[in-house]
Amino acid sequence: MKALTRFIISALPVIGVAVFAGGRDLPQVRHSDYAELTKVPEKAKAKKNPFANDPDAVAAGGKLYEEHCAQCHGEKGGGTRHGASLLRDEVQQATPGTLFWVITNGVVRKGMPVWSKLPEPERWQLVTFLQSLKLRSANHPDSKINKEAKSKTIP
Repeated sequence: MKALTRFIISALPVIGVAVFAGGRDLPQVRHSDYAELTKVPEKAKAKKNPFANDPDAVAAGGKLYEEHCAQCHGEKGGGTRHGASLLRDEVQQATPGTLFWVITNGVVRKGMPVWSKLPEPERWQLVTFLQSLKLRSANHPDSKINKEAKSKTIP
């Protein structure tokens, strides 16, 4: 009986978190999730995206995202417990070269795999897709654009 009581008492915090979260896979935003973006070499940051503004590359990148990224970063890029939100300003304001470098090298200690074996054009298509999320990120609650829009009042 004592063992059962100890088990129930030790399980209460876990049950409380599950009830509070409603059983959803909620992302937790940590500054360290985006620290890797600041570690990219200057030469890599300066790389230009050969597919910038190419709608076909956005579509191709979207398919690659669904196949390789959505499981951790969420269907719409908003993040999960397993992957950071790609809608946050830290990502959306990153240069194309920065995004390419992170995709290529991964963030292994955080669980993001290295995608260097993915052909370079496909990695650039992913970058193009991620940058297309800027339009959608304006509606993300953590976006500076969204915060500024909410703070403006209509006369």
